[in-house]
Amino acid sequence: DTSGAGVASMLACAAAGADIVDVAVDAMSGMTSQPSMGAMVACTRGTEHDTGIQMEKVFDYSEYWEVARGLYAAFDCTATMKSGNADVYENEIPGGQYTNLHFQAHSMGLGHKFKEVKKAYVEANKLLGDLIKVTPSSKIVGDLAQFMVQNNLTRGDVDAQADELSFPQSVVEFLQGYIGIPHGGFPEPFRSKVLKDLPRMEGRPGASLPPLDFTKLEQELCEKHEEITPEDVLSAAMYPTVFSDFKDFTATFGPVECLNTRLFLEGPK
Repeated sequence: DTSGAGVASMLACAAAGADIVDVAVDAMSGMTSQPSMGAMVACTRGTEHDTGIQMEKVFDYSEYWEVARGLYAAFDCTATMKSGNADVYENEIPGGQYTNLHFQAHSMGLGHKFKEVKKAYVEANKLLGDLIKVTPSSKIVGDLAQFMVQNNLTRGDVDAQADELSFPQSVVEFLQGYIGIPHGGFPEPFRSKVLKDLPRMEGRPGASLPPLDFTKLEQELCEKHEEITPEDVLSAAMYPTVFSDFKDFTATFGPVECLNTRLFLEGPK
């Protein structure tokens, strides 16, 4: 709902025959989230698309999440972002990434240049071949956009100096084929200028990935850590570095899951 037209879009989808549309509880809706559940329920009441959901239940549900959201205020996008923006129709930044990009820009000292970052996003997208922007391809476009703003580079500069610039790792790995081949192929000669002699992966990366021995992985984890659950094995398989850091953290600070949310995030007062 970044543009503010989310409810209208979902109503149009329903009118066009959609069986299911995506909404968010009122307290968590709007801006870069999904459109309001309460608004959809109210707008369809008494029509052929009436959801049958009672508004009082929506209100009660929303009230709970309004309180819960307050516990995570430090991570809320509204800490830096105060409204949505219809410029997503021009820059094509996905809602979820819009929030992350805004936060990253502030953390990198580019908060006052977010307008330039969004414009650079359009140019970065063109440099990379006009990607279908979902996770993780949208992040790659965002990384390149921030790189361009940080270094005061235009699309023409990047194209002309592609064989000299030190690009973000995500951009290089994308061009190597680590997340697959984009629709329409890789942009040339940009790709060749960036990669030079770096290896390239042909075809779908997962096709050449060797089978994972979960039993062996579990044994290795048991040798390093005292107690390992099936969930731990899956976590280590998907996010090995994050899982290792987490186990080191809990080994140092103990079972922090016993702490309530406020105490964990803010510490004792």
